[in-house]
Amino acid sequence: MAGKEKKGNAFTNNPIVKAIGTQKIVVVLVIIVLALFFSIKSPAFRQYATLVSIFDYSYYISFMAIGVTFCLITGGVDLSIGTGMICYGLFGGYLITHKGMPVVVGLLATIVLGLLIGLLNAVLVAVMDLPPFIATLGAMMITRGLGSVLTGSMSITWPPASADQGWFRSIFKMNVGGRMLPVGFLLVLILVFLMSIFLNKSRPGRYIIAIGSNKEATRLSGVNVVKYQGLAYVISGLFAGLAGIAYASTFQAIAPGTGAGLELDAIAGAIIGGTSMTGGVGTISGTLLGVFVMSLLKTGLPYIGLQANWQQIITGLILILAIFIDVLKNKKTA
Repeated sequence: MAGKEKKGNAFTNNPIVKAIGTQKIVVVLVIIVLALFFSIKSPAFRQYATLVSIFDYSYYISFMAIGVTFCLITGGVDLSIGTGMICYGLFGGYLITHKGMPVVVGLLATIVLGLLIGLLNAVLVAVMDLPPFIATLGAMMITRGLGSVLTGSMSITWPPASADQGWFRSIFKMNVGGRMLPVGFLLVLILVFLMSIFLNKSRPGRYIIAIGSNKEATRLSGVNVVKYQGLAYVISGLFAGLAGIAYASTFQAIAPGTGAGLELDAIAGAIIGGTSMTGGVGTISGTLLGVFVMSLLKTGLPYIGLQANWQQIITGLILILAIFIDVLKNKKTA
């Protein structure tokens, strides 16, 4: 009887595999296979500059993905993070370049505006009980237009690295001996570590997981579901603001009216990393691994001759595949 009750196989029952997680190991293998594939197909991919580009993409996708992971774990979603990231970056840059504000003010304004939109989403979803898809879709449209309104429909350029106020760019990429070092990855790792502790070890984090597992049972157990479900969207807004800073440090200019679709990279990264669309399951470390799959694809596909349209198709297919696998897992465990 004991042998029949034992589930899995020698691989999945391995203590190391259990500690790390089967899906994380699979994602790491996917990253290795993709890196080898692009390296073999294109010798140019093997350059150091390519590694820097992969990290450049990973910063803003990572921040969006970390935030949206909390929403997904509650069983919701935040579709406003892509256009929101652009909107917040536009606003912060506008204050610096057109209003003469110190760069610190622009950085804080970018984060604060992200928090405000996150709070709006929290009210719509947690307090007014609107479907997260509809509520955050509305917020997506708001932020897409708000960025243009705040900046007068002008593209915004944050101070370059060579300018007096360009020091913020060294947070993500630093020139050491003539070589650009992607130091921002250290910041990403620190935030992944802190948010992992918050999600798994703190009371609010455990409540967020509980809401995604069974919202009604969590409510009946005395947990303030409105408060903690709303907190997930505030966190998503905060990290979308951080993504706006990372985006501004990566690209020379930010154009208003853009950003739609970038949220899919973050959501796909979270789902690839093991976060369930039905809620209750997800890890921040898994999300980071999923983001690197997306960053590798964004960087590597042009090296084999596939441009923007094909990249979007492949991203969509990967998102569908990740959701399909999630559905199969849920059916298996049901």
